[in-house]
Amino acid sequence: MKRNYRNAYDALEKIGCPVFESVDCPGRFMISAEENYDEVWADYYDCMHWDHDGWLFGVSGKINKILDKYGLFAEWQNPGCLTVCEA
Repeated sequence: MKRNYRNAYDALEKIGCPVFESVDCPGRFMISAEENYDEVWADYYDCMHWDHDGWLFGVSGKINKILDKYGLFAEWQNPGCLTVCEA
């Protein structure tokens, strides 16, 4: 993984975000939208969170803030998973 991806991965993992590496996206990482037990990190179907407290297109403002810092963004792979990409 490139340094910006690794730094973002580590920062997200540190705050409890459900990040994981996948063979589907070599060199990048993914974020689960199905592991919203203690905190909702991403929700494909919940429009109430959009544009509220940094939420954008169903992705938590906490995630967006960290990804922005490293020149990355989250894109929906499917309703249960986000792929992290370079901006």
